[in-house]
Amino acid sequence: MPNLLVEIGNTALKAAWSEGLTLGKTFRYQGEKMFDFIESLVEKEKPSVMVVSSTIKVGQREEDRLRSACGVLVLMDSCHTGTVKSYSLPEYLSPDRAASVIASRHLFKGKGSMVFDFGTTLTVDMTDDEGNYSGGNISLGCRTRFKALNRYSRTLPLVNTPSETTLAGDSLVSSIESGVIGGIMFEIQGYLSEFPEKIAVFTGGDALYFAKRMKNSIFVVCNLVLMGLALIADDYAERNF
Repeated sequence: MPNLLVEIGNTALKAAWSEGLTLGKTFRYQGEKMFDFIESLVEKEKPSVMVVSSTIKVGQREEDRLRSACGVLVLMDSCHTGTVKSYSLPEYLSPDRAASVIASRHLFKGKGSMVFDFGTTLTVDMTDDEGNYSGGNISLGCRTRFKALNRYSRTLPLVNTPSETTLAGDSLVSSIESGVIGGIMFEIQGYLSEFPEKIAVFTGGDALYFAKRMKNSIFVVCNLVLMGLALIADDYAERNF
């Protein structure tokens, strides 16, 4: 039987079926009835393993619902950190960051990597040549920066992510656009300059947006978190079936 992978993020849910490490169609849901949506995915077929990575704490009632919908449930949230630790990762890592690191270690064996996840936050996680986790950082994501400027100032408007920017703005709006996008670009370039030996991996909702602005050689893996969850599911399937 196939496995079901579920990533509950800060703003939306992503899910996909997997056979081994091969991902099937990706589903996306944004709303309050997340667990109803998950149950709708398993109405016709019960997964062997369901891996749920969640940025929010999953309550006991919801956990029971998930367990009844699959053969084996692997739950990863702030209260279920055992899986993260079993992969020699610090338990303070959020499940999505842990899954990204697990996937990057698999994709780039024998090489150190830096995983940039462009979402509500911009996270950077690093591994050395042997796959050991060597630390990471968190800052504001692109849209979060635009919202923060608008919220915490009295005069700055809320600006949308622009299709193009210049190095310096020539109006209020373009100054915000160039400041936010340019600031993130300088941030990325700083990491790449500091760690030139590491492979740069971009993932998350804004990965392609920033990837096309890069002059450096990078890898874009849009479903890196789901790939990491697929690896976890496959490990559990081998041990339990």
